[in-house]
Amino acid sequence: MKVEILCTGDEILSGKTTNTNYSHIARKLAEVGLDVVWGTTVGDDRASLLAAFRQAGARADAVIVNGGLGPTVDDLSQDVAAEACGVPLVLSEHWLQRMTESYARRGRVMPANNKKQAMLPDGAELIDNPIGTACGFAVTIGKARFLFTPGVPREMRRMLDEQVIPRLLKLGGITGVTRLKRFHSFGIGESRADELLAGIPGLAIDAEIKLGFQAHFPELETKLAARGASEAALAAKLAPVEAEVRRRLGNFVVAEDEQSLEGVVLEKLKAGGHTLAVGETFTSGAIASRIAPLAGAEGVFRKGVIASDVTAEALRRDSGTSHALVVLMQLDEGPERPDFGATITVQIADATGEVERTARLVGGRDWVRIGAAEMGLDCLRRHLCGMPVDERIDFERR
Repeated sequence: MKVEILCTGDEILSGKTTNTNYSHIARKLAEVGLDVVWGTTVGDDRASLLAAFRQAGARADAVIVNGGLGPTVDDLSQDVAAEACGVPLVLSEHWLQRMTESYARRGRVMPANNKKQAMLPDGAELIDNPIGTACGFAVTIGKARFLFTPGVPREMRRMLDEQVIPRLLKLGGITGVTRLKRFHSFGIGESRADELLAGIPGLAIDAEIKLGFQAHFPELETKLAARGASEAALAAKLAPVEAEVRRRLGNFVVAEDEQSLEGVVLEKLKAGGHTLAVGETFTSGAIASRIAPLAGAEGVFRKGVIASDVTAEALRRDSGTSHALVVLMQLDEGPERPDFGATITVQIADATGEVERTARLVGGRDWVRIGAAEMGLDCLRRHLCGMPVDERIDFERR
């Protein structure tokens, strides 16, 4: 089945807003074995939208349209979809009631223009939006089934998982279950990871379990995609391969699946009844900003400072925490250039003493700053897990 993703909005077309919705939708479809063949972006222009809908309806089997379902005059998806289908817009009394009740629960009166969101092409299948006022809907244009979703990311994501993907799988006659296992690593590049995983039975880019990589510095995502007749059959197929990948990548794996490095660090601290203070210089609070917003961090993260003269042990004493992490940097002098870098010093202090790790990173100011924050968190993870802190990574110079 050939799938197209069609995103709408002047702000997307102009580049003023980064289109993260497209990447999320495409990634989710790939996880369940659906192929995205075309990606289209169209502004808030009636003629352009109508042409894009008709073109997509002629070449795709299914089209996910994202955006244009709001209450304002530049939200055109329902109107243009109705024109492409050759039908009028009709009021969905059901959705109008849902919106009215939603506003009432919040103690507000629904604005009159929100009624526009309950106007759908005659005969459209309603796609529920449990957390917003813009309902989705499905219609057939040409030979393709179009599924319309709102542009608000959190609404789109939930509808995609609960409503859209199940419809697409049914439409494509795709049975069984799929899983995408993800390993997040820091310290090794894509080529080295590929070498480390070479020869695992049943694992390759074109094997029964498909291997893939996605590099987004400072981390590398290693992906295993597989399909099975049932959850149990799929788990049995993946288990030995997952274990071997975990063994070969070793200490470089910082998190798995939906976990994050900072989340793993926080859980380790919580499990040990520990508290944490963080000191940073050039990373300018980047480490603290990754830990502090997490659920449960309020009971662990006690203090964050930006200073160039702090030491981990002194920070631990002053803050009264069980652990302190300090990341200091000595930047190169002069203008930025490809070999511009810094010497990174990571210090970790706890009741047993202090450990230190020094490394040199190069590649420009932003590259160094991002890498230093990741290195600091990774060193803390390793320390909490009893792993060697001073294990060389691919990105450092010695």
